[in-house]
Amino acid sequence: MRTACASASAARILPRDLRKTAAIEELVPWLYLKGISSGEMSDALLHLGFDGSGLSATSVVRMLQAWHGEYEDWSKRDLSGKSYVYLWADGLYFSCRLSDDRPCLLVLMGATADGKKHLIAMIDGQRESETSWSSLLLDCKSRGLSIAPRLATGDGALGFWIALSKMFPATRQQRCWVHKTLNVLDKLPKGEQPAAKAMLHQIWMAATRVDAIKAFDRFIGAVLFQAIRSRARSRRCG
Repeated sequence: MRTACASASAARILPRDLRKTAAIEELVPWLYLKGISSGEMSDALLHLGFDGSGLSATSVVRMLQAWHGEYEDWSKRDLSGKSYVYLWADGLYFSCRLSDDRPCLLVLMGATADGKKHLIAMIDGQRESETSWSSLLLDCKSRGLSIAPRLATGDGALGFWIALSKMFPATRQQRCWVHKTLNVLDKLPKGEQPAAKAMLHQIWMAATRVDAIKAFDRFIGAVLFQAIRSRARSRRCG
């Protein structure tokens, strides 16, 4: 049973998807990744309003071993006959389990022809490394993923693209508009970002290529106009 004080504390600290959970098994992985040791786990749970008195350090270690085994089994599952129309690739950084190097998780997702999304693979690696992404794709192929996807999407800085060209040369490549949008907005003054973001959305949400080109031209025109006006204002003030 949680106290009111502990419940309020948990609401501030825990991520949204864990705030209403009653299962200690769902909290332990999150606490572990945040740096809580196996011996401190019961005290940490108590401060969050959960009764962790029966959770020994040995129990936590056994849970971690079980989860690692589940991941290993999942990572070795057969992919024969799987056909993905689209692929999404990204490298995700996490600030967990204090270490000298910031860990990166390489993630590959796919969508089938009927629109269902699947998490295909995820491994530790270097985001910009061709070698890391080649290792991921080679592992997928060795488990039976032989049908080339029609299109792959990801950030332009990924080492994924070189690896993909060698593993699945027939797959078309497309840069992720989320990353594109963030990169463009980062170069603009904050006051201009909301309007610019709306115009960028009009480009990739256009129904046809012709409409997309028109939206692109409008965006470039607006950005150039703002830049010229800003320079003119600076000149008058100077």
